[in-house]
Amino acid sequence: MVMKPRIKRLDEIIDKMVNVVEDSKDEIFYISEDAREEYERLVIELNETKDKVLKHIKAEKELSKKVQTSKRHLSEVSKSFDRYSEEEIREVYEVTHNLQTKLIMLREKERNLRLKRDDLERRLIGLENTINRADGLVGKVSIILQYLNEDFQQVNEILKEAKEKHKFGLKIIEAQEEERRKISREIHDGPAQMLANILLRSEIVERTAREESLLIAVAEIKNVRQLIKQSLQDVRRIIYDLRPMTLDDLGLIPTLNKYLSTTAEFHEVSIDFTEFGTEKRLEPECEVVLFRLIQEAVQNSIKHADASHIHVKIEITKNHIIAVVTDNGKGFDPSIQKDDSFGIIGMKERVDLFGGKLVIQSKVNKGTKVIIRIPNQ
Repeated sequence: MVMKPRIKRLDEIIDKMVNVVEDSKDEIFYISEDAREEYERLVIELNETKDKVLKHIKAEKELSKKVQTSKRHLSEVSKSFDRYSEEEIREVYEVTHNLQTKLIMLREKERNLRLKRDDLERRLIGLENTINRADGLVGKVSIILQYLNEDFQQVNEILKEAKEKHKFGLKIIEAQEEERRKISREIHDGPAQMLANILLRSEIVERTAREESLLIAVAEIKNVRQLIKQSLQDVRRIIYDLRPMTLDDLGLIPTLNKYLSTTAEFHEVSIDFTEFGTEKRLEPECEVVLFRLIQEAVQNSIKHADASHIHVKIEITKNHIIAVVTDNGKGFDPSIQKDDSFGIIGMKERVDLFGGKLVIQSKVNKGTKVIIRIPNQ
């Protein structure tokens, strides 16, 4: 009973692991998107900066020409002080100085713009690498997540199968105990009561033979004989339910014939039996498994499907043994697993042990077909 909490905790751990990987994938995706937006913004800013650099270069060239012209003019004025007034000389000097100052400032702005351009280009390269790495990581995480989901799905299937086997194991124990109680009741109510009655009648026979006439004693002996015969039939029936003796002595087909005819008569249903290629005996273990599988399928048709007609067919070939049990019962939806479907689980377990395959075809109100296929080893 400790198994369920452990499986539940394992399921929670698996779900948390998958959620962590999915969250990591989302985080990487958001980082990639942020980097992409920043990249696009920096591209626009870089293009604007490049345009400004070009404009500053053009303006610098024009201003540089003006500075050169002003310097030449200042040189001429400096050589001919006598031809120009002091005011004119100061004006030429100030114009040249102002032009030189503007040129220095323009060159400083151009240098800053170039530095900004270079910095933007480096940042764009870094962002491009980040985007590429993020995209690569998203792809890798997606692959990892796919593998995790597939692997964890297999784990869940294994856990589910383990839980089913655990339930099935408990059901087997319960069924064994119930079968023991059933046999105990049958022996107590049948042969045990009969034997007690026989013992009592034998005492009556003894007293009658001693105290009364022999004719009455003989009649009482006949009653005792009838009780013994009935008790023997009950014992044989119980033994047959545990394991049919004819299965070891005569084989699968005669045992099935007897079982199906007895079942049909007892439950008042129509059961047809068809066999092909059954000349040779099968391995004892194989005969027991096939008998129990067909017995389970027939009992399911009677008890659960309320079938009025059942057709059992068995075909033995060189490589395979195929048994088919078809009924006209109420059917069911095979995709819906019920809590009490341990009979089907048990049938699958038996078939798996022999490397075979069990197929159940059924529809609601359309009957059921059970196909059993196992290798003929």
